[in-house]
Amino acid sequence: MAHFHNPKKSLPSDKVKRGLGRAPHRSLLRALGLDDEHMEKPFIGVINSYSEIIPGHIHLRALAETAKGAVKEAGGVPFETDTIGICDGIAMNHEGMRASLPSREVIADSVELVSRAHGFDGLLLIASCDKIIPGMLMGAARLDLPAIFLGGGPMLSGHYKGEKVDLKSVFEAVGKVEAGKMSEEELYDLECVACPGAGSCAGMFTANSMNCLAESMGLALPGNGATPAVYAERQHLAMQAGERVVRLVADDINFRQILTPEAIANGLAVDNALGCSTNTVLHIAAIAHEAGIDWDLGLVNEIGAKVPNLCKISPAGSHDMEELHLAGGVPAVMNHLLSLGLLDGDQKSVTGGTIAENVSGAEVTDQNIIHSDEPYSPTGGLAVLYGSLAPNGAVVKESAVDPEMLTHVGPCKIYQSEEEAVEAIFGGKIYAGDVVIIRYEGPKGGPGMREMLAPTSALSGMGLGNSVALITDGRFSGATRGASIGHVSPEAQEGGPIALVRDGDIVAVDIPARTLELRVEAEELESRLKEWSAPTPDVPRGYLTRYAKLVSSADKGAVFTD
Repeated sequence: MAHFHNPKKSLPSDKVKRGLGRAPHRSLLRALGLDDEHMEKPFIGVINSYSEIIPGHIHLRALAETAKGAVKEAGGVPFETDTIGICDGIAMNHEGMRASLPSREVIADSVELVSRAHGFDGLLLIASCDKIIPGMLMGAARLDLPAIFLGGGPMLSGHYKGEKVDLKSVFEAVGKVEAGKMSEEELYDLECVACPGAGSCAGMFTANSMNCLAESMGLALPGNGATPAVYAERQHLAMQAGERVVRLVADDINFRQILTPEAIANGLAVDNALGCSTNTVLHIAAIAHEAGIDWDLGLVNEIGAKVPNLCKISPAGSHDMEELHLAGGVPAVMNHLLSLGLLDGDQKSVTGGTIAENVSGAEVTDQNIIHSDEPYSPTGGLAVLYGSLAPNGAVVKESAVDPEMLTHVGPCKIYQSEEEAVEAIFGGKIYAGDVVIIRYEGPKGGPGMREMLAPTSALSGMGLGNSVALITDGRFSGATRGASIGHVSPEAQEGGPIALVRDGDIVAVDIPARTLELRVEAEELESRLKEWSAPTPDVPRGYLTRYAKLVSSADKGAVFTD
């Protein structure tokens, strides 16, 4: 058996296992099967969000077993525990989506509390899906212990009528049925094949975006982002992660030594190159907050202006995560960005080496998937828009917007909730050229800042995806495409300009210029504000009520205020 060595005089676990006064504690540990030899080893918290309700997590038990075996071989003592988890796809388009973003704070809290209570010396964090990954990373940032993240990997694409399909395909097919372009029988056939098994949904949606960004920031091993869930390589990553977390403890390398401002910048660079989900902006801001790193939403544009968009993975294009992996994966993208001087290669990584060392030799093997020679655009996949409708910013996935919608001027149609908007879309009340505004869906107003894949998919399915802009103080699924602009700040619930817009007002969207303007005179808006009052969110008493009182605005990451 391997022998652990650490030059430090003490470890966090000493507070539960050292000294005369800890005899009762050791007695409880012995009830778990520990002996004297175990008491001399580091305690590793294996935080596994395995769940039977999330396809991205249904297979994590096997990964955890492999990782725990590696922890033991490396000289540590693994203790597996869990967190809650929510499947955004199942929670979508009903009240359940109000719980999704708020669950991120619960997950961060649970990681922090279970680790502090039991004196873990290091953390191995295992998850796959949106909110759960950033929640775990937020908790690790608070604790600042040696920690490594292990993702479960993306799902394979399904196949329908000779084409690759994924969850987005099913959402959009609902709109096609409503528009008479597809039969209910065809929808059923698609439903049965679109999600073929374990893993996070197959496109560059939020879950896979966060897996890729964890890798790019040095918080996960190379290959974490794109290696499919069903590949044996996932088990290899689990073995490496188990060994590495013990080594991080031995070498006294804590989480915030890796998670630096430069690591955040590396993450944003890869984010723009890959064309990741707009939700990454919320999550990176929140992770930075927990690490004590200053955050400015304008950094997204600053970095995006330099970084070319190299990939169009679903929903931006027809490729999937497996194809990205086979084309060289995140390491190939990072190595290319390094060659352009767009990454800080000296940053530390959980491998023990630098980012540059991690990706050395990684090559793009398929230019059809990773356009390193001829980028899709010279600037990145995300954009933050500012203007009279969004003084503090709004976010759009520019790489998933049709060229004809990069600029758009049109009259507004106002809806006070996602449900109202979907009813109007399917009811034929939205026309080419319109600007659909959905408000009171922000962090406080929702509360919970729901993802809205249903209205964007409905527009696409109804044939309006390239002629209608959709703007909200809520947010969009990573599977969303089109001129879908979210995170409008200040939100309506706080009296932001989006609360004052009226039917027929003209809004001008200019994504290349990074502007979002409401063409209403300032004096008129001031008059409307005097007549405005915040509505009371219609939610049951409980966590969401507390969440609405504590949560900050989207431009700050929708974190709890101190």
